[in-house]
Amino acid sequence: MNMEILDLGEDKSLLLVDDDEAFLRRLAKAMEKRGFNVEMAGSVAAGKAIATGRPPAYAVVDLRLEDGNGLDVVEVLRERRPESRIVVLTGYGAIATAVAAVKIGATDYLAKPADALDVTNALLARTDGLPPPPENPMSADRVRWEHIQRVYELCDRNVSETARRLSMHRRTLQRILAKRSPR
Repeated sequence: MNMEILDLGEDKSLLLVDDDEAFLRRLAKAMEKRGFNVEMAGSVAAGKAIATGRPPAYAVVDLRLEDGNGLDVVEVLRERRPESRIVVLTGYGAIATAVAAVKIGATDYLAKPADALDVTNALLARTDGLPPPPENPMSADRVRWEHIQRVYELCDRNVSETARRLSMHRRTLQRILAKRSPR
């Protein structure tokens, strides 16, 4: 793979914002092994506080957090340190949110599950070319399942309304929702 990678340089500060504590710890440990000085935040409020007080050179921000939208952290970080490189992560890969993230100032956008290699490549890749394809893309079944889960959540977990919006039979939707997520 002939991907051009930026050098970390002097400032290796990295802010990780995610409300999934286990994922946050795993990613932090992996990023520390790659030479980053990691600070973790489990909420929008904590992420904004760090971005205001000690704006990092790099950031990885989850889109949907329990106390709000991760794009709020991206906005604060962009105001405080415009040159920072920011990757937005989400379990709900939608084109509209990807466009919103990039317009606000995110460098890249990755769908979960993203591993440390994907995140590192997104943070350090030069922006003048297309990024390489992911090493482990989501399966078509997983993408379908993620879309159904997203619409289900947007419909306040109302099965009948979700089925109507997805143009599928309610019982079929109930069977899909009862199963575990595909890989």
